[in-house]
Amino acid sequence: MSLASALPVSTIDDAVIKAMEHVFRTMVGHQIKLVQKIEDHGMLVVNDPQFIGSVGFVGSANGLIYLRFPEPYAFLVTSRVLGMSLAEVDMSGPEVVKDAIGELTNMTVGGFKNQICDLGFPCKLTLPTIVRGNNIAVAAVKSATRHIFHFETEGQRIIADLQVKLEA
Repeated sequence: MSLASALPVSTIDDAVIKAMEHVFRTMVGHQIKLVQKIEDHGMLVVNDPQFIGSVGFVGSANGLIYLRFPEPYAFLVTSRVLGMSLAEVDMSGPEVVKDAIGELTNMTVGGFKNQICDLGFPCKLTLPTIVRGNNIAVAAVKSATRHIFHFETEGQRIIADLQVKLEA
């Protein structure tokens, strides 16, 4: 049985939302709220300075999730996760922020993966990849279904970009 025929899109969406809410509540101490969800097959470009973490999943379900953090919020999240002041994070440099964003992304995608596995679609995670920059574009994966979730927390916009291959 394929993922597409066994799971409605709403179930997959709920898994992303629950994973985001759980990780931000437990690891960062912030409430996060979904404000918009769109389906897209083109290029997603955000022009502001940002950190993007991505983790894939492979098995009965295949895909990846990108999490986009505005740079100032990535530094704040790092301070919360690591128990450091913003000044300490700044002095430690972007590598410590990349580590924290990688861990948050890994935990979020892991939460999503666990929900999918519990529904009968076992899969494993790939290693996190983290990039930092301006004007970073993320293209749609060919033959994948793409859902882009816009969340807000602490006045910041966090984007979760799910791309999953749903077999017919």
